[in-house]
Amino acid sequence: MTKIDESIFKAYDIRGIYPSQLDEKTAYEIGRGYATFILKENPKAEDIVVGSDMRISSPSLKKELIRGIIDSGLSVIDIGLVSTPTFYFAVGFYGYDGGIQVSASHNPKEYNGFKLVKERSLPISKDTGIIEIKNIILDGSFVESEKKGEVVEKENVLDDLAVDQFSDLDISGIKKFKIVIDAANSMGALDMEEFFGKVPVELVKVNFELDGTFPSHEADPLKEENLELLKQKVIETGADFGISPDGDGDRYFFVDEKGNSLRQEILRGIMAQIELADNQGATVCYDIRPGRITKDMIDEMGGKSIVTPVGHSLIKEIMIKNDAIFGGESSGHYFYRKSYGTFEMPFVLVAKFLKFLSEKSAPFSEIVAPYKKYFHSGEINFKVDSVQEKMDEIEKIYNDGKIIKLDGVTVEYSDWWFNLRGSNTEPVIRLNLEAKTKEIMEEKIKEVSDALQ
Repeated sequence: MTKIDESIFKAYDIRGIYPSQLDEKTAYEIGRGYATFILKENPKAEDIVVGSDMRISSPSLKKELIRGIIDSGLSVIDIGLVSTPTFYFAVGFYGYDGGIQVSASHNPKEYNGFKLVKERSLPISKDTGIIEIKNIILDGSFVESEKKGEVVEKENVLDDLAVDQFSDLDISGIKKFKIVIDAANSMGALDMEEFFGKVPVELVKVNFELDGTFPSHEADPLKEENLELLKQKVIETGADFGISPDGDGDRYFFVDEKGNSLRQEILRGIMAQIELADNQGATVCYDIRPGRITKDMIDEMGGKSIVTPVGHSLIKEIMIKNDAIFGGESSGHYFYRKSYGTFEMPFVLVAKFLKFLSEKSAPFSEIVAPYKKYFHSGEINFKVDSVQEKMDEIEKIYNDGKIIKLDGVTVEYSDWWFNLRGSNTEPVIRLNLEAKTKEIMEEKIKEVSDALQ
């Protein structure tokens, strides 16, 4: 029986602290476990894509991961240093049998991990393979192969992505904006360098040098403190707005010319309306965390909305099942549907958003102001003794509201609503609350917080 830290197997990926939880030996075992899983699902599988981010531990982990895959008889297409969306593109566009991206996304520098997909970049989550891969490793029930796979290096994937995705985009009429981008020394720098090589704007580049020690700040724009430098630079340079990708380049955040963050539910609503304008009555997916403006905007365009559990893997799976044209998650993931797969496509997102802004004769802040109809708490975390007991308690207290148990507990009243979800990894409950007025929001945050503490 193989010894491995089981806590690294998460809901949507494999992730842990290097080297105490996840090291080169573990990477080799994951390579073998993943290959065994893929060959069980598809005995004809041959080629697996492997890419990585810029973390200090990524090269050595990637080397052992590849060794595990080729020792199992599958060949590896090594696409080098790429963002996660570029990795997804490579698997889907070229028609390979699956892939692994070595990355810990937005986590601090001491972490690393693996994002796993099947063909067409179909995500592998805890319900669709991660637990099975863990059990294969623990049992040592690996596929045996007399023949080793080969390693083929594939270059210029980002060039191919740009050619393919720009062929479907109308960038004519995009204004020559002044845009600040803080890439947080991470993988979004590569994508944005490529993108803005083709879209002529005045670009102010901040933290574009790849550096796995994150010398400026963490690459997690969901935390407002990591947007401070971007906000300052936008104001200092008199820019039209700012953009911040996360560590592996699959989440995007925007700030206006005044240095205010654009809430994701508003961006998601805008992008949904853009898609629905060309696809009347189509389906859009978004996660259950409060952000009612999204639903308002989908309804306004006659679209069909499907509310999903939280998690990029889960939303993609539901999008594919329901033939949705677009999906968005509150954490900044935006998913588009192409013939070769459904996943995050920053080129499409940024191009369409720039086009939207270009068609309005007003500053960014004024364009989005009408959508700021609701007041949102942001995500507030509470440490509890038992997640389930506390959830049950809250459900009883608010049993006169409309209760939805899709992901955690959601309670809805006419003028306020909230969602509570437990953390996947610690005894923590996450509260997201929204209301029609600031006064109601503040009153209800205190009320629910008191009940949780």
